[in-house]
Amino acid sequence: MTDRGAAALERRLGDWARARMNHHVAAFVMFVLKQGWAALFGILFLAALILSRLVWQADWWLSRYDALFIFAVAAQVVFLWLRLEDWAEVKVIALFHLTGTVMEVFKLAQGSWDYPDTGIFEIGGVPLFSGFMYGCVGSFMARVIRIFHMQFAPYPPFWATVALAAAIYANFFTHHFIPDIRWALFAATVVLFWHTRIWFFPDVNPYWMPLPLAALLSAVFLWVAENVGTLTQTWMYAGQGQFDLVTFGKLGSWYLLLYVSFVTVTLVTRKALVRHAVKPGPRPRSAPKPATNL
Repeated sequence: MTDRGAAALERRLGDWARARMNHHVAAFVMFVLKQGWAALFGILFLAALILSRLVWQADWWLSRYDALFIFAVAAQVVFLWLRLEDWAEVKVIALFHLTGTVMEVFKLAQGSWDYPDTGIFEIGGVPLFSGFMYGCVGSFMARVIRIFHMQFAPYPPFWATVALAAAIYANFFTHHFIPDIRWALFAATVVLFWHTRIWFFPDVNPYWMPLPLAALLSAVFLWVAENVGTLTQTWMYAGQGQFDLVTFGKLGSWYLLLYVSFVTVTLVTRKALVRHAVKPGPRPRSAPKPATNL
């Protein structure tokens, strides 16, 4: 499906919802549908985790981990071919894959978690499909910004957001050797982004949500997805049984990692960042994406 085809489908769904529901209900329906559409790669990847766990046999010539890696690469090729993602979004996913794999190698060496199976496509004991788990987050962020025509306003100084993201990423490594500063980092995210609103268009009219709240809600969904990974024994935390839930403390890790993820997206594209407070007006169907303001 091309961008033009996806836009036409979106308009038809919007027309159908508006004809049968009041304005706010129709906007909510479109919000849910667009969120699912933006998360398509992540949904497919979670489905692959579950399905492969159910059907895979230990004596098959191809390991489950290698099959997941091949699936993820093939899915990205198909997404690009169908224009469900553009090259800027592919760059985002590549960055996520790189930074995620580096952290995976380090964390595995520290014994933070383990991969019970093996495969050919791995580095330092880390299967390469694991980088695509972070890529799912990058794919969602890049696609949701485009699909909802998001604007982030007022956006903090760009250098400050990069510095915060770098500090968060570094703390995932350094807390093994020096005191963990995650509580200071939690506070920094709130202070820096307290006034930032995410303006988004489920339909024609804009809605908004505080950026820290959006990060928290997204962290909850990622925590649920992580439980899918452990329940399917794709990876396991130290001391965790198959049917044990991932600790709620991981919500904080995902919350912080989402800021790293978001800033990583802005390294590739800053079109949605608006330095000063602004309330977007109704968006014409043919409206272009906002111009770069930073």
